[in-house]
Amino acid sequence: MFSDDTRIKIKNITEGIVIKGAADHCTTVRNLLCSGYPTSTTVKTDFESKALIKEEQAALLEQYSTQNNLWVTDLPGADRYLTRGGEASVYLSTDNRTVVKLNDAVYYATWLEFFNSILLHNIIFENTAYSFLGFCKQNNILLAVLKQQFISSDGQADLEDIKQLLGFNGFENSKRNDYVHTELGLILEDMHDENVLINSDTLFFIDTVFYTVTPVTGKG
Repeated sequence: MFSDDTRIKIKNITEGIVIKGAADHCTTVRNLLCSGYPTSTTVKTDFESKALIKEEQAALLEQYSTQNNLWVTDLPGADRYLTRGGEASVYLSTDNRTVVKLNDAVYYATWLEFFNSILLHNIIFENTAYSFLGFCKQNNILLAVLKQQFISSDGQADLEDIKQLLGFNGFENSKRNDYVHTELGLILEDMHDENVLINSDTLFFIDTVFYTVTPVTGKG
């Protein structure tokens, strides 16, 4: 079950509150965006209508990156390429212990939704937390550069084990591999055995997609 401190952190994100006291680039960029744009609670229903907002946010992020040296130039070469997921190209870092993910945020209507999702992942799944390194551009597309621990799987994660762990933390299975936490106002999608790995009987959630919705009070 989530601690009270974790619940407060999640609530601050879903309510669009500027998070004070954090110095990491991910929180700083998220604060920059949420100070000028509202946090979405509609999830995809107005995805296309937010295209212009996403472009505005991308321009703001590019300007911010130039002013604050957040452009990443020392990216892994093609020889370190591992795979391409739905929204990210994945490279093995030269230390062979971490991966670098170049993410185009295509699953999100806005860049604010993307950074909210990354912060939610880091709060809920600390053992696979992302480090946000900055941005790069490829084919004129803005990409977030993220680093994450490389997880070697020694088996196939069981969907029932995933369901049980998420259920312990208040997530209800809504359909197939999608989950909802009604009290905290979260949707977590696509939790199948490619996005959740297992090693030494421990589940590692390596790819998550969180959306924020209006919380439903009175549920626990």
